[in-house]
Amino acid sequence: MRIDLHTHSTASDGTDTPAELVRNAAAAGLDVVALTDHDTTRGYAEAIAALPEGLTLVTGAELSCRLDGVSMHMLAYLFDPEEAELLAERELVRDDRVPRARGMVARLNELGVPVTWEQVMRIAGDGSVGRPHVATALVELGVVPTVGDAFTQDWLADGGRAHVEKHETDPFEAIRLVKAAGGVTVFAHPGAGKRGRTVPESAIVEMAAAGLDGIEVDHMDHDEETRAGLRGLAADLGLLVTGSSDYHGSRKTVTLGEYRTDPEVYGEITRRATGAFPVPGTGGV
Repeated sequence: MRIDLHTHSTASDGTDTPAELVRNAAAAGLDVVALTDHDTTRGYAEAIAALPEGLTLVTGAELSCRLDGVSMHMLAYLFDPEEAELLAERELVRDDRVPRARGMVARLNELGVPVTWEQVMRIAGDGSVGRPHVATALVELGVVPTVGDAFTQDWLADGGRAHVEKHETDPFEAIRLVKAAGGVTVFAHPGAGKRGRTVPESAIVEMAAAGLDGIEVDHMDHDEETRAGLRGLAADLGLLVTGSSDYHGSRKTVTLGEYRTDPEVYGEITRRATGAFPVPGTGGV
């Protein structure tokens, strides 16, 4: 089985619609794909309606978290999307995205970059506006060559000249909320130092004690040394190890299925989940 448990659509900051995403996943030879848009489940219905036969969809989300001033992301799988407490927290995070993005546009203008709010909103479309949309605007203006180059201290990285903070959930609270909604939690790209500061290993130990299910090890932002260290830590703590593309369509160079999760780990995730179940494809529309 070919399993990719971390992808994004136009419901947040990917460039494929949810329907295009599942069709592209099937074309890439995947058997299982997870839709994990940032802080939203808005892409579920379209993805399910278009789900090709032979492809299974895992519903999920990537939750924005912060611990001791460090931004981090928590992948949540197969939770009940209507559970009231987790839904309220996701809405709180999403509602803060617009003023945050406006603030980044204002700071860029102060730095002499002629980005406009209208440009950012055009790029975001119906998606939940975020830093990648502002970064894409910088690429359009020729300020940086790629979206990744916008995530530096010069521009949009945590603590960067144009960075603006937003509401983010405490990861221990995120674990509690997802568990209460019947879901499974995996710490996304914990060693992605090129994105900015990362949380210390001691924090992962504490999260494991609080119920964290796993960590994402095989990821484009982890070199071999980082992967080896994380794999050893996961073994010591009894955490599941996942691998995923973190696919964003044309916004990143990574392809669907470039990094994958072991079928036994996928099976354990589905066994632990009680809030929702994987959706088998029936041919789509």
